[in-house]
Amino acid sequence: MISSLDFGLMLVTDGRLAGGRPLEDVVEAAVRGGVTAVQLREKDCPTREFLEIARRLLSRLDRAGIPLIINDRVDIALAAGAAGVHLGQDDLPVLDARRLLGPGAIIGLSVETPEQAATADALDVSYLGVSPVFATLTKTGAKSPWGLDGLRRLRALSRRTLVAIGGINASNAADVLASGADGLAVVSAVCAAPDPEAAARRLRDIVDRDRSAAGKAR
Repeated sequence: MISSLDFGLMLVTDGRLAGGRPLEDVVEAAVRGGVTAVQLREKDCPTREFLEIARRLLSRLDRAGIPLIINDRVDIALAAGAAGVHLGQDDLPVLDARRLLGPGAIIGLSVETPEQAATADALDVSYLGVSPVFATLTKTGAKSPWGLDGLRRLRALSRRTLVAIGGINASNAADVLASGADGLAVVSAVCAAPDPEAAARRLRDIVDRDRSAAGKAR
């Protein structure tokens, strides 16, 4: 049961970076460290296996009150009973995803340009994934990075919850939040870490300090 929605620290999965560890164990460790949402993104996973992973994760995350968001696949989200989906610009349109998933579902949308962000302001989405903030190998095919200046400009223009992703780690997370992000989405910073729980805790501490200093709400 999800107690409240908090996009402060989202883990985006990549089993290829887990070093042979079961993905569920990495996710569970990250949740102990303070992750507030999990996005299941396994690009090369067959449909049946993807669904099985989603169901296994859901049973663990429900106990912790953490929402599971499925990357791209509305069908998997529906079949697994996940909290929602994260869509890219070439995925199912937000309007259709909302119709299928219902008014209470989480729907995130990646935006890679100011034009995409402006269009998204009129859509029924829960948050925007600002992608990528910095260049990263986990976001191949994306447009030029927003950078901190681009993130600041977007913050000045958008009323949406902004979740920054792309090259974010403990060394730059504070700057990303100070530039206007409401939350951080991380992949390799946690999935590839020798200790995912400790890595998540470091990032969560940065999020909490930013919120405390700025008086930010969830």
